[in-house]
Amino acid sequence: MSSTSSSAHSGRSSAPAPQHQGHPVSPSDIAVGVIIGRTSEFFDFFVFAIASVIVFPQRIFPFVDPLSGTLLSFALLALAFVVRPLGSALFMAVDRRHGRVTKLTTALFLMGTATVAMGLIPSYDTAGDWAIVILAVLRIGQGLALGGAWDGMPSLLALTSPRNRRGFYAMIPQLGAPIGLIVASLLFAYLAANLSEADFLDWGWRYPFFVAFSVNVVALFARLRIVATDEFGQLFRSRELQPTRLGTTLAEDGGAVLLGIFVPLASFAMFHMVTVYPLSWIFLYTNETLVSFLVIEAVAAVAGIAAILLSGFLADRIGRQRLLLVGALLIGGFAILAPLLLSAGQTGETIYMIAGFFILGLSFGQSSGAVASLFGVRNRYTGSALVSDLAWMFGAGFAPLTALLLSTWLGLPAAGLYLLSGAICSTVAVLLAGRMDFKGDA
Repeated sequence: MSSTSSSAHSGRSSAPAPQHQGHPVSPSDIAVGVIIGRTSEFFDFFVFAIASVIVFPQRIFPFVDPLSGTLLSFALLALAFVVRPLGSALFMAVDRRHGRVTKLTTALFLMGTATVAMGLIPSYDTAGDWAIVILAVLRIGQGLALGGAWDGMPSLLALTSPRNRRGFYAMIPQLGAPIGLIVASLLFAYLAANLSEADFLDWGWRYPFFVAFSVNVVALFARLRIVATDEFGQLFRSRELQPTRLGTTLAEDGGAVLLGIFVPLASFAMFHMVTVYPLSWIFLYTNETLVSFLVIEAVAAVAGIAAILLSGFLADRIGRQRLLLVGALLIGGFAILAPLLLSAGQTGETIYMIAGFFILGLSFGQSSGAVASLFGVRNRYTGSALVSDLAWMFGAGFAPLTALLLSTWLGLPAAGLYLLSGAICSTVAVLLAGRMDFKGDA
């Protein structure tokens, strides 16, 4: 870590939280905004991911077999992860010139518009190749918007939380992922259960995309209510949580950026191995009904919430580094042993999902906090965003595509190879981070 970042890091803990008219900024206030914002982002993601398995292969790629259609849909799914770093760079320039309120408003408006437009896309039978082109462009729009949706509040939460509860507050932003999945899964399950297959594929699948727009509007106002206040503006400035240029961040903290990409790699890869990939395998290769598996997925996500909460408790007692090491080892074991459970009927599927989500929660709950702790306050805002973008791209962006290909070519046990490689990378990265300056205190 550079001397500039180290000095900023060592000096930040003594700075008092600024006050506005005698009222201190509360970590609880930040936490509410963080959870709402992250839930909306993950809801948008899961709506597209679920549709990539159960809708797009039939409506957008009907000219190929179901497996190829799903793989093509997963390629579109990965597009957002590929362009997300570009979105961060573009919107940070907006942030520097016009402020965080303008940046967030523009990014979330783009996200909402792209998402609701997906619900209006005609089928391939109606529009031909243009249906594919339009969906790809809208997915790129989602990726750019996701990069721009970074508001710095998770880092702000880490900096303002009590030192002895840093693990607890670090896990709060991660709760948005399972909450978003639960809402998306149950919404699709309700529509699939109450509509005929023809009606669902004709118009029923569109409703979750329209709901996503409403969720984005609520999230926008919830976040602006916090970010636009004088209290938080002062706090962002006093903690130096301002967007530095990418070149500056890489020059001063390039090593932390490179290392940070691999710290959460296992948990981000695991994220897709218990959400998108199993849905695709079950849908393609078993007789399990869509509705029942979506319900299993929602129930398993509740176990994920419990594990994320537990990760905060454990990180404050045994240390974040030790917990992340245990998580990476558990993910490695899951990658080797668990895939065969997907061929063991509903009982095996349920065990796979609940165990997978619980392991995911323990690691995922502390992954973002671990990344933030690698940076001093000067580069924390930009560094955390950049690392998050790249880690999601390498860890999760191609995970369902790779896992489905491997399991189709080589059998179910091979599905865990991608995940296993991520677990190995994360184990090494966490150990190296501990030798650098990985203090687990942010």
